[in-house]
Order: sequence, then C-alpha cells, then structure tokens
Amino acid sequence: MTNKPFGVNMTILPALIPADYDGYVQVIAEERVTMIEIAGGSPAKYIKLLHDHGVKVLHKSATVRHALKAQKAGVDLCEVVGYEASIAGGQPGDEVGSWVMLAKATSLLQIPVIASGASATGRQLAAALAMGAQGITMATRFLCTVEAPIKMSIKEHMADERTDERSTTVVLSKLYNATRVLKNDVSLKMLEIENQESVEFSQLAPYAAGTRTKAMFQETGDWNDAMWSCSQSVGLINDIPTCKDLVARIVKEAEEQLTKGAALCTQSKM
Repeated sequence: MTNKPFGVNMTILPALIPADYDGYVQVIAEERVTMIEIAGGSPAKYIKLLHDHGVKVLHKSATVRHALKAQKAGVDLCEVVGYEASIAGGQPGDEVGSWVMLAKATSLLQIPVIASGASATGRQLAAALAMGAQGITMATRFLCTVEAPIKMSIKEHMADERTDERSTTVVLSKLYNATRVLKNDVSLKMLEIENQESVEFSQLAPYAAGTRTKAMFQETGDWNDAMWSCSQSVGLINDIPTCKDLVARIVKEAEEQLTKGAALCTQSKM
C-alpha cells in the first residue's frame, strides 16, 4: 500500500478473546516495521527482538512512573498521556492532566517525549514544543476528517457545536482500565453498573464489546449505540476537513504561535 515509513499500534488490554500479542510482535519484527507503539502493558519482553530487527519502540504511558519504567526497559521514546485523553489515566488515582504530566516527564526522562491528550490545534502543538516535547499525537481530531473510515453521522455529531469539552465521561475505572469515551446512552449505562458495590467485567462486556463499536462506526452510524473512545478535544472540533488541510492548518497555527512566543524573548536594555 505504501513505500513510506509507517508504524503499528499494539494495545495490550483485557479482552474476551485474548490476542496473540507475541505473534503480532514477531511479524512486526520480521517485516522490519519502522516503529511500534505499545500501550496498555509493559514493552520489556519485546524490546530485544524489536531492536534486533531495527524497529523503534514507542511506549504510550498513562503516568510518569510508567514512562520511567519504559525508559529503563529500553524504549526509544515515550508518549505521555494526560487525563483529558481517551486513555484517561488507567487506574483510580492517576487522574493527572497533560499540563502537569508533560512538564514532569520532560524534566525527568532522558529519551524523547511525545505529548498526548486532547490535542486538536496548532496552538497545542506549539505549547507542547515549548515545554520540551518533540511532538504531539492526535487521535480524536483525525477521527473527524473526510478520510476517516467511519459513518458521516458520527463525524457530524463530533463537529456539532452542542458537542463540547464536557461531552465525554470515563468508564471502566473500577476494572483498572479507565477509558474516556463519548457521553451517550451506552456509556451512561456502564457508569450506572460501575456505581454498584461489586462489578464484574461480564456485566460491562455487552456494552464494551468491540464488535458493537465496529458496527456503529461502519454500519449503523448511531453514535449513541456503542462505547467509543473520545478525548476532551472533541470540544475543539467544529469541522470535517481533509487530512491534508488539517495538517497544513496545524503547522501554520503552530508556526504563528511559536513566532509570537519568540518575539517575547527580548534582551534586557539594562
């Protein structure tokens, strides 16, 4: 499909049908993919195999302590994810926003840091670079683009002005797998179940099933009928551009903000 460098994401999470993560990594290594992003679990057992095949390893860390462990394990760079993002901390007590997370990570880590967590604008890219990050990631923003392979009704809901930064909620916290999702009938039902004194995954599985989300994205287009990851950046989205136009806008806006910031750094006349 392409002769350009590309990366692969591997998210290690509890599932009704466990995935063959070892097999995935073996194929990624053999095919010498440029980079792998590992999230949801430790990358330690895979580092040597991947590095032996020239694959760069990026770890997505929901806390600074996890990022430090990933650095010790030998990853090439870390992506630190604030609570505003769709990962949402991972465990109760880890609800730390990007502003603090990024400042701490860039001061403690010796490897390159990527900022993640509800970014959707060039202004945020400029801010992350100013704080020492090498770049940012965007997920929710690119879900609402012309090329995203999901139903238009979902994109239109995301871009609607009534969908704002308060239109998400966090589910699965009790199962130590906190995920920020769009606030809808399904996620509210999940919260109702989680508020019970004792909760089993089997009670939430029908609502959290990936097959249900896939059907919503690709078949029904009913944004209200599945649990789907969505960061607070949805409140910054008001259009459905092409990826090309979106990237150009982000770069232009970041350059403008960085230029303005540089202009503030004048030498004292004293």
